Amino acid sequence: MRRYWDRQADSYDRRMAVAEDRLFADTRPWLCGQAVGDVLEVAVGTGLNLAHYPHEVRLTGVEWSASMLATARRRADDLGRAVDLRQDDARALSFADERFDTVVCTFAMCGFPDERVVLAEMARVLRPGGSLLLADHVASSAWPVRVLQGLVDAVTVPLSGEHYRRRPVRLVRAMGFTVERHERFKLGVIERFAARKPGGADVRPRAAGGV
Repeated sequence: MRRYWDRQADSYDRRMAVAEDRLFADTRPWLCGQAVGDVLEVAVGTGLNLAHYPHEVRLTGVEWSASMLATARRRADDLGRAVDLRQDDARALSFADERFDTVVCTFAMCGFPDERVVLAEMARVLRPGGSLLLADHVASSAWPVRVLQGLVDAVTVPLSGEHYRRRPVRLVRAMGFTVERHERFKLGVIERFAARKPGGADVRPRAAGGV
């Protein structure tokens, strides 16, 4: 799968442009704009989210494809964005427990072999009271579309490891997180949400002049 994504790096942004226009709407700024403090983006890809984070966050991004990561580094340089970009495996993140205030992942949960393992790692490195920000294409709320997604899964899962009928929000709730913001659109195919890890004080932006 790492070799597969290395081969996709040069054409990824062009292929994603269609989905961005027709499906994703304002999902990247909607999600990334909620990030605060020390932020980890899992599966940063080519860095399509980098332009949408608040300037004051301290940003780290991980990606297992070296070619995708090289594109993300060029994008960060073009944006003048200070970001620590590393090659890493989302299934075994190389960070200490409770390291980050916010963890972000967009349109990548569908491609992990075991989403539960990745979600557990995200929860591990997130501080109590921290925010988990996720967006992806998921199982549709319309049953005819779900049937079609099942047929697509039969091809894409063995070919590229991409799943079309997952619902990460259910797993996140089962882990004890509180879903604070949640939106689903395009026949329920696109889902985005912000969830808070239990325990500790909420990690939220401070009001101007706060202490």
